[in-house]
Amino acid sequence: MTPPTPIIHVVDDDESLRTAVTRMLRAAGYEVRSYPSAGEFLLARPTDTQGCVVLDVQMPGPSGLDLQEALGSLNHTLPIIFLTGQGDILMSVRAMKAGAVDFLTKPVHRNALLSAVENALARDEKSRKAQEGTDALRARFESLTPRERAVFTLVAAGKLNKHIATELGTSERTVKAHRAQVMDKMQVTSLAELVHVADRLQALSPSR
Repeated sequence: MTPPTPIIHVVDDDESLRTAVTRMLRAAGYEVRSYPSAGEFLLARPTDTQGCVVLDVQMPGPSGLDLQEALGSLNHTLPIIFLTGQGDILMSVRAMKAGAVDFLTKPVHRNALLSAVENALARDEKSRKAQEGTDALRARFESLTPRERAVFTLVAAGKLNKHIATELGTSERTVKAHRAQVMDKMQVTSLAELVHVADRLQALSPSR
């Protein structure tokens, strides 16, 4: 199956610069979509697609930093490359601390922009693969029955089958059967792997 083509989203209220950056990226072989404001970008809701955002800092209405903050609340945040003609050190520090890939000044050099886009796409791919793994792990855990979850928790805590049987008010044979089901559904082959999976789930779910 062919992976989806990443899309570079250019958000800038300066039409001439937006057009120039769009042409530069398309000439490099990228698929590009452009938006004159942060609001237009949010209305398009493009965050489910692979890619990144090339974003102006100062715009009428919500600023680039405002958009970065809004995107931060989404599960799949597109990496952001800031372009600015009026940036300062405090602004760039704020942007980078919030996860921006780069903070470039206008007029942007072609090689600097293409390098930043390449880094952003690599970050996006890595982030999405990690999210897919997390989603798959949660789905496997959700497939466990309530009793299997109880056995999973107790086995991961280091309890022996006979102690689990006593705690759950069942037979050791039944616990072994549940344990085998847990191992199969969680796609692990050893106790060490099961403990590692339990640690990951606990880290992902603070309420657990």
